[in-house]
Amino acid sequence: MIDLRSDTVTRPTEEMRRAMAAAEVGDDVYGEDPTVNRLERLAAEMLGKPAALFVPTGTMGNTIAIKLHTEHGQEVICDDRAHILDWELSMTAWFSGCLLRSVPTDDGILHWDLIQSYLRSKSPNYAPTALIEIENTHNMSGGTIYPMSAVSELCREAHALNLKVHMDGARIFNAACTLKRPVSEIAADVDSVMVCLSKGLGAPVGSILAGTAEAISRGRSLRKRLGGGMRQAGVLAAAGILGLEQSPQRLPVDHENARYMATELANMPGIAIDPAKVQTNIVVFDVSGTGLSPELISADLKQRGVLMNGINARQMRAVTHYDVDRAGCELAVGALAQVVNAAAGARA
Repeated sequence: MIDLRSDTVTRPTEEMRRAMAAAEVGDDVYGEDPTVNRLERLAAEMLGKPAALFVPTGTMGNTIAIKLHTEHGQEVICDDRAHILDWELSMTAWFSGCLLRSVPTDDGILHWDLIQSYLRSKSPNYAPTALIEIENTHNMSGGTIYPMSAVSELCREAHALNLKVHMDGARIFNAACTLKRPVSEIAADVDSVMVCLSKGLGAPVGSILAGTAEAISRGRSLRKRLGGGMRQAGVLAAAGILGLEQSPQRLPVDHENARYMATELANMPGIAIDPAKVQTNIVVFDVSGTGLSPELISADLKQRGVLMNGINARQMRAVTHYDVDRAGCELAVGALAQVVNAAAGARA
């Protein structure tokens, strides 16, 4: 199968598997796993933050961050297709007791002038804003990247109002690749940042939450409450270390493959996509013009050896990663062309 459902399907490299087998371990709940400690130090340094915390999932990382920056009964601003809103089981409400205040955007990017009218101060009638959450790159908008100026302005204005800013940087290394800047610069102004090791970086499990030393210290207790005390987790952290050290260099190939797919898709009847808007490794395209639903296309593609999912009633998403090379992308495009052309022929 050519699997383009997500970059979460990446499998650990042989070097990662060897490192996992040889990892020195201890009890991480006691802070005694040397490989986890090394991963956290490395991640904090790369992200430009004083401290970092290894967590099992990105959802847990975001959940801990929101809890750190808020109190029950407050609001968190995000865009209207944010991962924390649509894909994290209402954890902001369930664990932090906060309401998500979503702001419509065209491309997943929040700008200060766009969110100002959504901010709420203390009042006897409504919940005050405590946190602004941004997603970089933005998943459902097709891997769009926050301009550095937008992040700087948003953080500057938010901090002036004593508001915190958290970055869901699940794919921040993809942003860094396109911007040609270190991740530390991209995350410099935010109060906390979460990074997934198990997407394009290829580790089998895990994410990183980075922020101040005080926040990360409190975050360890929250991780335990959520069931994230993983004991001899060095076998997982070893793969994460290699993901941070080696995998970013491979991301340009994923981006090139995504642009190739977008260009080919733009030439197919009934498919709408602007290849110029594909910035990283996520290709979101509208299939409504084919007369077929994303579910039908997905099922047909599966019969042809390609896995690709719909994300709503009109759009599908293909995510490139190192387990699918250019030849695999070409085969996937060819399979989709067969499905689309057959539908066009039936309508003729």
